[in-house]
Amino acid sequence: MLYSRLLNICSMGGRYMRGRLTLEKGNAAINDMATYAEANYQLIAAPKKNVCVLPLWFSVYTSLAQEIRDIAMHEAVKGKHFFLETDMKGPSLKLDNTGKAILTVLRHLGRVSETRIAHHRVIILLKPH
Repeated sequence: MLYSRLLNICSMGGRYMRGRLTLEKGNAAINDMATYAEANYQLIAAPKKNVCVLPLWFSVYTSLAQEIRDIAMHEAVKGKHFFLETDMKGPSLKLDNTGKAILTVLRHLGRVSETRIAHHRVIILLKPH
């Protein structure tokens, strides 16, 4: 359902989206968002001793996991799937103009919302209406 609505928005969108935002890019970005949210969920659900196996990187990943756990306990995010803006480094969804246009379309459709928690911009995945 989201994909067909995304197609309608892409065809009717403004000049800044037309030509840059295609259905394939939108679908790939949605898949990337699900991957980012799943990775955050795995960090939250993992016991502290299993977060990282490499002792050299243990402090870095432990602090990142603790930050994500703190964000997950925030009132606006609690019980929802989310990812951070800094996670957007994938092949399909990046922090370029196309990625921002995709987020704008999804926010307009009511599929994502954004909030700031501490110094992070958090993108929350919402259920379809």
